[in-house]
Amino acid sequence: MVILTNFDLKTTFLKRMTFQQLPEKRQEQLMAFNRLLTIMDELREQCPWDKKQTIESLRHLTIEETYELSDAIIEGDLPEVKKEIGDIMLHLVFYSKIASETNTFDISDVLHGICEKLISRHPHIYGDVKVENEEQVKQNWEALKLKEGNKSVLGGVPKSLPALVKAMRIQEKARGAGFDWEEKSQVWEKVEEEMQEFKTEFNVIDNQAIDLEKAEGEFGDLLFSLVNYARFININVETALERTNKKFIKRFQFLEEKAKESGKSLTDMSLAEMDVYWEEAKRN
Repeated sequence: MVILTNFDLKTTFLKRMTFQQLPEKRQEQLMAFNRLLTIMDELREQCPWDKKQTIESLRHLTIEETYELSDAIIEGDLPEVKKEIGDIMLHLVFYSKIASETNTFDISDVLHGICEKLISRHPHIYGDVKVENEEQVKQNWEALKLKEGNKSVLGGVPKSLPALVKAMRIQEKARGAGFDWEEKSQVWEKVEEEMQEFKTEFNVIDNQAIDLEKAEGEFGDLLFSLVNYARFININVETALERTNKKFIKRFQFLEEKAKESGKSLTDMSLAEMDVYWEEAKRN
């Protein structure tokens, strides 16, 4: 007698379902994906630009599309989010199409690969592992990655990530391995300690030249501790800083517009004059 596990039952059922047996919404989704694959095949065969592209040539475009999706998310513009997801989806299909031409892999290999990863990384869903909360799920995830061959918990952090995002991901992964502070008050004490070290080392009142390399190191420590505290209280530092960037841009452009209306340029105005418009911008 063959005994099927919970996972076996689920996958066996899915494998045996025909297209017509799938829910109507799933059929619609699969048809839409099939349409994209068909268009990609046609473009790769017929369009001069698409025929010319390589995995390397698409890389910088994919990065740009990812940042555009990020912008749309921060703005809360869901129609734009939908559009940017489509652009990224196109790129993923494009990479897979190019790889299929050399029999390296195709889109089905990509999708089966991520499916197998998700199944293996969720033994609490597809196996007998029991978890009590989200934190245990994260810890299991990192432990499984090490079993799969990762030499370090931090090995999966991309080297080219922006430093602020990288700091956040490093700390999240370290926490997944159980290396973290116990209380947020401890984290804040570390922030204050780093702030005091920076202030003591580089006296803000003293105008003497400082050791820039050392100052950079100490400032990096301070930023890292602030990122750590933000993570502890569930603030996404990248989102927080980007919203502040956008707020500053909006106010500065208001300042420029007001200066223009008064027949002046910013370089002709005193700081006191600019401050009047700046306070007005904050009220708008």
